[in-house]
Amino acid sequence: MKNMLILTYWSYPDALIQTYTLPYVRIIRKIIPEGSSIYLITLEKDVHILEESKKDAIKAQLAQEGIRWLPFAYTPFGIVAFFSWLRISLKLSWIIVRKNISFIHCWCTPAGAIGYFLSLLLNRKLVVDSFEPHAETMVENGTWKRASFAFRLLFWLEKKQADRASYIISATEGMREYAAQKYGLSIDNFFVKPACVDLDLFNEVLNNQQLRQDLGLEKKIVCVYAGKFGGIYLEDEIFDFVKVAADYWGDSFRFLILTNHTHEEIAAYRRSSGLREHQVIMKFVPHQEVPRYMGLADFGLTPVKPIPTKRYCTPIKDGEYWALGLPVVISANISDDSEIIESNNIGVVLKAFDKIAYHHAVIQLEEILKTPDLRGKIRNIAKQYRSFDIAQKVYNQIYSAKQ
Repeated sequence: MKNMLILTYWSYPDALIQTYTLPYVRIIRKIIPEGSSIYLITLEKDVHILEESKKDAIKAQLAQEGIRWLPFAYTPFGIVAFFSWLRISLKLSWIIVRKNISFIHCWCTPAGAIGYFLSLLLNRKLVVDSFEPHAETMVENGTWKRASFAFRLLFWLEKKQADRASYIISATEGMREYAAQKYGLSIDNFFVKPACVDLDLFNEVLNNQQLRQDLGLEKKIVCVYAGKFGGIYLEDEIFDFVKVAADYWGDSFRFLILTNHTHEEIAAYRRSSGLREHQVIMKFVPHQEVPRYMGLADFGLTPVKPIPTKRYCTPIKDGEYWALGLPVVISANISDDSEIIESNNIGVVLKAFDKIAYHHAVIQLEEILKTPDLRGKIRNIAKQYRSFDIAQKVYNQIYSAKQ
């Protein structure tokens, strides 16, 4: 029996749980011995609060799969968060001892920081999944100062996690070199697992004609973006690119945004770029509905800020776009994806953010969209680089071995 604790820093309804955690948890559950239990920890933010009846239904469903969901309240970084985590850690310590937890499996380094202390205190094996720089990313995107306590603490904890972890799972091979350069560590049990995608849910044949008609997208060239603006994502730059595309293709072009931003926020971006109201269509849809809307597009956007540490990330949306057969417009040096897109001619890599670069990108896209069997070609890229078979292989190597 291999009971395990899975630590995350996200709310259960968040896409990062639904698409970036739960599918892998279910894979792990099938690998570990029958009768084992997985305890899934989430941090519920106010914006994602679920009704108690909904929580109970989710817990019952997960319990049938051998997954015990334990939600806790999220507290922003600071002194209050310290005391909150102290209280949570005491509860988790009790669970680890009482339920004979042998593995603490953490998603990303913020959760890994808590996992580090628990594994050290209770002498349990530590697995850090989706290991990538977080502290330096917060500095590069302007959220923290390099001299700040928050940066210095998390950076130190990232090094400690890398040093203690029995296994490190990263999105890119380059993270091994980063750990050597930044932390002075040589990691032995190192695995690479990008953000995989459900190839059945995201299928290249999706193209709902009724939905296309309802949204006024018939005979239109559609650009789609599913996600947020700001933080690690570009803002005005992407709307300026879309404005160039709208000017080039005229009324044949539409921009479809799948986001939880408010209409007022999107309208402000639109007005700043000069886009007309009818050229931008905004929708907020549940994740299960995202493929239906994404499938209406001709190409997708991945507007991650090209800061140095994003070389080690794994954009979830790229796999979803590729599974749908969509070429992608992406910033330079994002994960391995920018190189994959450029070398396979399945999209455009933006190496500058000005009208000349945007115009060149649109012309490139127009040629790419003429490629015979383009969607089938890109779908094969998804199978090669984003199949859940990759995750299955990694977790098999870690959890099917005798411990």
